[in-house]
Amino acid sequence: MSSVFYSTSESDIHFTVFKVPRWRAAIYQFLSVQLWGNLPSNLQRGISAWYSSLYTKPYSKKIIGPYLRVNYSDKNYLQKFKPPNGKKEFTNFQDFFTRELKELPQNQNAHVWPCEGLLCDMGSVADTTISNVKGDKRHIEAIFQIGEGTIPKDYYFTNVFLHNKNYHRIHAPISGTVSRIQHVPGDLVVLRPWIYKQNPSLPALRNERYNIDIVDIWGRTWYLSIVGGPAVGTIALPKKISVGSTVEKLEEIALFYLGSTCCMAAPEAPKYHSKNSFVRVGATY
Repeated sequence: MSSVFYSTSESDIHFTVFKVPRWRAAIYQFLSVQLWGNLPSNLQRGISAWYSSLYTKPYSKKIIGPYLRVNYSDKNYLQKFKPPNGKKEFTNFQDFFTRELKELPQNQNAHVWPCEGLLCDMGSVADTTISNVKGDKRHIEAIFQIGEGTIPKDYYFTNVFLHNKNYHRIHAPISGTVSRIQHVPGDLVVLRPWIYKQNPSLPALRNERYNIDIVDIWGRTWYLSIVGGPAVGTIALPKKISVGSTVEKLEEIALFYLGSTCCMAAPEAPKYHSKNSFVRVGATY
């Protein structure tokens, strides 16, 4: 028997599925879930902050070249991006991880995907099951920290897992007005969806996250939850993103420093993607 892992290259539309021995998956699951997952939240954050700080050191720049060769089939991959914060070059691995697109995707559709990664969970809010977290039953609204029944039953829930190799900036899926920003303290348990086969969104119910609501021009609220994971030192929001501010479609609304997941409850259902497919930032939702 075996478990499923996912990997991508920028030239692939879908995640490639490959299998590993069950014993290896069991060891990884024990270390990352039973051991790491049961550490106190403050200890998880302390270790994660120390780990992520290593990637800000000048010597970590040497990782970028080998990382590109191993993870991307496109030899010109890095040419699509620029260093963050107006830098002239990538001075460390964190610069590469937080890279910026030189040009945003062009899409005339009114709503687009806010990030890139594996669409590991999806379904109507009405069909979303209640999850058990540390003995507590929690509905999907618990991810977004709003009361049960607040999200209309005909809304659609999606969860995109961002692998370390993916682009880690989150963009507005629609144009509208930011109506709520909420920081939710929590754990930093492992996000990898193959660990939680029956409920890949389980970590989003207990991890630290930022919830951002955007009201579109039709008065509909789009709920986003920017979820942190192990080694995530910071989830940063641009200074402009505040309650009452207007955002344009594909305007940046958040940034991850290592590892992440983005959940969304939307009034529209995805038209061109299915579960376990790869979605691209700016692609038609």
